[in-house]
Amino acid sequence: MLERSLDGAAHEVLRRFRLHASTKNLVALGNHGGFSGARLWRVETEAVSLCLRAWPPNDPSTQRLRWIHSLMDLAQRRGVEFVPALLRADDGRTWVEYGSRLWELSTWMPGRADFHKAPSASRLESSCRALGRLHRAWAAEETKAGPCPGIQRRIERSCEWKELVASGWIPVFGAPGLDSVRGYAERAWLLVRVFAERVPSVLAEWASRPFRLQPCLCDIWHDHVLFDGENVRGLIDYGGVKIDNVTVDLARLLGSMVGDHRAARDAGLRAYSLIRTLADEEQAIVDLLDKTGTIVGLENWLRWLYFDKKPLIDLGAVSERLRNLVERVEEWETAGSGAL
Repeated sequence: MLERSLDGAAHEVLRRFRLHASTKNLVALGNHGGFSGARLWRVETEAVSLCLRAWPPNDPSTQRLRWIHSLMDLAQRRGVEFVPALLRADDGRTWVEYGSRLWELSTWMPGRADFHKAPSASRLESSCRALGRLHRAWAAEETKAGPCPGIQRRIERSCEWKELVASGWIPVFGAPGLDSVRGYAERAWLLVRVFAERVPSVLAEWASRPFRLQPCLCDIWHDHVLFDGENVRGLIDYGGVKIDNVTVDLARLLGSMVGDHRAARDAGLRAYSLIRTLADEEQAIVDLLDKTGTIVGLENWLRWLYFDKKPLIDLGAVSERLRNLVERVEEWETAGSGAL
């Protein structure tokens, strides 16, 4: 029922963007493997392919979406062609408010998120250069110095997790509807009991140090980088944008693409540094942000699934994401060197 009503709303929203899409050229994509609660449609016109996005109900605020869209427009104006271009509605805004959701319409970005199926050094370097170009485009807009918010978030999440477990909470792995993730969730629970306590302590010495801060994606990973051949054709999903240090994005991207492959990580950092120079403290923090972010990621998934009981449509995608995180941390444990 929800999906059908949203399809009807999509047609109405497109009229506000001065488009009249028939059933044949409006293709519902659901959440397209995402976990935010957004819904996507591919819109085919005679001239161009477009992407219609319905943000989750009552999130983000219009003020936040205006800021996100201003950054996307800025990147476009500065020649960053792999950022989607936004279309304007009949009132001149880049979004439409309809049915407790904000809606946007942008150009459809070509390419596939298939790095894992066809990994190569040139593809990795292309993705890191693309990220560097986006950071460079955004740097002149809002740049300041201060503690790294990404470090603060990891410490806060770990403290929240510690309080939750100290309260006596234990995941009920036999919860109805979660059979497909149970195996990985049980393994994740064992891992966070070993590693979670280390996150705040290893980050403490970095928590108050000043870093260069600017707009960052904060959710740039394998599935958000679209390739055509060896080249990046699209960076998608700007819902996580925050003021942070660029290493938060580098850690997330490299961890999701090449894991702990040292030579590949170093090559990616070199490619990025050709576009935007990394300070010594930034070079030093990338691996630590990646590893602590991986542990916090396991904590988050356990909390979302078994405490918050967050509704998730694509449990297959959740299971795959959990598998990747669990297997990576298990490799750290097997190696005997520890994650942190």
